[in-house]
Amino acid sequence: MIGKASRRSWLIWFSAAAVYLLAVFHRASFGVAGLEAADRFSVGAAALGTFTVLQVGVYAAMQIPTGVLVDRHGPRKILVIALLFLGLGQILLAVAHSYALGLLARGVLGFGDALTFVSVLRLIAAHFPGKQYSVVTSFTTALGYVGNLAATVPLTLLLAGPGWTPTFLTVGLLTALYAVFVAARVRDTPAGHTAKAAPVDRRALLRQIGTAWRVPGTRLGFWVHFSTMFAPNVLTLLWGVPFLVRGQGLSTATASALLTVFVFGSMIGGPVVGGLIASRPGLRMPLVVGYLAGAALVWALLLGWPGSIPVAVLVPCFAFLSLGGPASMIGFALARDYNPLRRVGTATGVVNVGGFVATTITALLVGVLLQLTGGNFRIALLTVVALLALGTFRMLVWWRRTRVELFAAQERGEEVPVQVRRRMFDARVPEAAGAAAA
Repeated sequence: MIGKASRRSWLIWFSAAAVYLLAVFHRASFGVAGLEAADRFSVGAAALGTFTVLQVGVYAAMQIPTGVLVDRHGPRKILVIALLFLGLGQILLAVAHSYALGLLARGVLGFGDALTFVSVLRLIAAHFPGKQYSVVTSFTTALGYVGNLAATVPLTLLLAGPGWTPTFLTVGLLTALYAVFVAARVRDTPAGHTAKAAPVDRRALLRQIGTAWRVPGTRLGFWVHFSTMFAPNVLTLLWGVPFLVRGQGLSTATASALLTVFVFGSMIGGPVVGGLIASRPGLRMPLVVGYLAGAALVWALLLGWPGSIPVAVLVPCFAFLSLGGPASMIGFALARDYNPLRRVGTATGVVNVGGFVATTITALLVGVLLQLTGGNFRIALLTVVALLALGTFRMLVWWRRTRVELFAAQERGEEVPVQVRRRMFDARVPEAAGAAAA
């Protein structure tokens, strides 16, 4: 059992968390560079959307394999590999003038990004006692928001100043060089502890993934994550600046500044939501439903507003949508509560795929509709509304099915973990919704 974390453990954590900061910066960098990328590669909206589709698709596909790699080889090695791929991706993007090379660059970057967060969480588990795990994890997420913030106004100024190639070449080289520091300073476990990787049985792994997916609580977490995080992602990763500049007539600087609302909203909302569900876990699903209902109203306002939307309206709308990130964390809590400890990591990976699958689908469809409609953002962004409706419906289905499964287990005399019994309200939903699901 790990005792009190040492000063060395905190330094190791900070060194590793900086990798996550860099990963989020690189992930979000296209959010303000999208218009310049369209001009640089001479592509339309559909082709531009493919950049994010590829990057996020690679990230989603690598979530479960990343957990296996970290278990087998340790987080330090995986973080070093992540930095090298992140750096290589940005260097390729810096020198790319063809669409094909640009796509390859974003795919490489997505691969490096996918390796970071799980690795950092594994380090936290090894270096900190259980009572500090949630706190240190929240610090890690906060550092990620700093990376997101750096990818808004500061990156816009760099692209307008030194330009595309010097900016991306410099950040790519610095990222790759940081791998040397991580290799030298980060340790997988505290001094005196030795980690031995066990071989992974591929068939057993596939069975574990299938078992986790069949658990109603895992499926509920998947659809919670799917429904809550994709809309803010679509705006911050790619379509936010084009929507504000070409759809609303704002300057690029103003548009990138408005995207910081998502960053600050998540930084403030994350601890608030986390503290609330920690003290009153029965509010988890009502909070999700409340957020989704509010998001539907926000999108109705944004897409139905006559003419250009005033900044005074955009700011509170974006602030509310930014809470989708904190709300999506409830999906991980569900995976933890409704699965045995030996399967929690796998279930968490399954849940994490949800939001990124939704992001991938939406980013692609928005680009296609923009291409077909000649740049009509009101029509193209209806894709967000459609995915929001789909995700909400499927979430309600699995909310009811989770409740049915829990009470059936109790009737069979099976033991239900105490943390699940205390959260039984998570599985309650009006019977009308359940009837519709049937």
